[in-house]
Amino acid sequence: MCSLLLQYPDAELATARDVLTSTVKALPSSPAAGHLADFTAWFAGQELEALERHYVEMFDLRRKSSLYLTYYLHGDTRRRGMALLTLNQRYRAAGWETDHGELPDHLPVVLEFAALAGPGGGEAPLRQHHRGLELIHRALTDADSPYRHVLAALLTLLPPPTEADRAAVDQLVAEGPPNEDVGLDPYGTYGDGEFAPPGTFVPPPAAPPTRVPPAPTSRTEGPR
Repeated sequence: MCSLLLQYPDAELATARDVLTSTVKALPSSPAAGHLADFTAWFAGQELEALERHYVEMFDLRRKSSLYLTYYLHGDTRRRGMALLTLNQRYRAAGWETDHGELPDHLPVVLEFAALAGPGGGEAPLRQHHRGLELIHRALTDADSPYRHVLAALLTLLPPPTEADRAAVDQLVAEGPPNEDVGLDPYGTYGDGEFAPPGTFVPPPAAPPTRVPPAPTSRTEGPR
C-alpha cells in the first residue's frame, strides 16, 4: 500500500482512489493504518492536477524529500552507482525482475520488493536506508505535506531510530549528502578516494628547440 501511494498520481492511480481508501479502512487497527487513513482521506478529495503538482513539488523539486534512497547515503558520488548495482543484484537473486522504468532505489520499487520478499531480506534495503527515510519524513513534515503520513506509516513498521540515527539525520539536514567533483581524477585515485598528494606528478623536462633547416639555394632543381 505504501508503494502504491508513493507512486506518481497519474490517471490510473487516481481512478483507483476509492479502492485504495476502502482497502486502508479494512486494515487491522494499528498506528500505520491510522497514518494511511489520514493520507487517503486527503488523497481522495483532491483534483488530479492538484495531486500531480503537489507530487512534483515534494519529490522532484526538493532534494531533501527525493524518493531515491541511495542519494542520502552516497550523494552524487561514484559509490552510488555501485549501490544501485548491488540493489539490482539483490532483486535478481530473489527472483524479481523490475519493470518499472525506475532506478532500483526508488522508494516505491524498494517497498514493492519488501512486500513481495517478506520480512528479513525484503526489509533489508529499508533498514539500510533508515536514515534517508527519516530525512524524507522530516522534510515532508516541515513542508506540511500529507505524504508525511505515508512515511510515518512506513517508519512505524521499522525499528525505531537510534541516537546515532537521529544525529546522522541532523547532519544530513545541515550539510546534505556526500558530494564529489566527478571527472577531476580520470587516471585513478590514491587511497580511499583521495587524489594524488602534492608533488606526486613531476612534469617532464621541456623538449630542446627544433633545429630550423637551412634555407634552400636560389638554384632551381627539377625532380629526380
